[in-house]
Amino acid sequence: MKTSTSHGAIAKITGDEKAVEMIARAGFDGWDVSLCGMWIYDWGARVFKPNDASVLSGSNYLSHMRHLRRIGEDNGIVCNQSHAPYPTLLSKGKEAEYYFKRAIECTAEAGGNICVIHPDNDATAEQNAEYYETLLPFAKEHGVKIATENMWNWDVEKDEACFAACGTHQDFKAHLDALPDDYFVACLDIGHAEMRGTNTTAVDMIYTLGKKIEALHIHDVDKHYDNHQIPFSLNVDFEQIAKAFRDIGYDGWFTLEAGNYINQGGYTIENVFDGVCDLHNAVAKFERMVIGE
Repeated sequence: MKTSTSHGAIAKITGDEKAVEMIARAGFDGWDVSLCGMWIYDWGARVFKPNDASVLSGSNYLSHMRHLRRIGEDNGIVCNQSHAPYPTLLSKGKEAEYYFKRAIECTAEAGGNICVIHPDNDATAEQNAEYYETLLPFAKEHGVKIATENMWNWDVEKDEACFAACGTHQDFKAHLDALPDDYFVACLDIGHAEMRGTNTTAVDMIYTLGKKIEALHIHDVDKHYDNHQIPFSLNVDFEQIAKAFRDIGYDGWFTLEAGNYINQGGYTIENVFDGVCDLHNAVAKFERMVIGE
């Protein structure tokens, strides 16, 4: 088994190239390329807009991905997965499809074989599966699997998370059953599953989804908010989660999505490498727990 981390929060401080180099130097085996900056979603106008500040929105997006892939490989690591931009809104049709296909292309050029594309939070399993199915031929052409992810909505009155697509272990399984294709897999977000009000747990998810879990977003939460913090810093019981992974024989990547440890940690270009090393130490500890060392 191998460890990786999302590069996005680090890249905000260092730039893409240095972020990949730092991830390698910290001891990770791979990097998860964040493609979320590809678009800006205007919630008021409800339109997607290209992010002109991102190379991913320009004409050189594929050459940039090839460049980052070479940097990773020169430093002994690979891209294992990516995260497409969000939100996913089925009502946006071709407008969103353009960016998701670009994300799949970027994933392939970076060397990754899984692209995490959120479901539409408010759509049914059948509706989301129908949309994912339109993307699968393009994904297969590029050798990239699509991973759906467990999501949450927010209940303002209760001040806690509530149901969204794939948000319970039963609904996540329903999404996968609605599109039984080897190129359609699960990305289990451990923090999302542990938020109060979702009526599930990461352990429930693991035992229900089993071998369909081919990607992870590992982070810690206080079980109220979606904190995306470093493991072992808040309230998630990683011992029980490790046991569940061991029970199902999980043998995939251990990928961190704990960007707020960097975003909110006051790190600068001078000391951010220390934070990246902290992240590696945390996910390596979790990996050892799953292995049983």
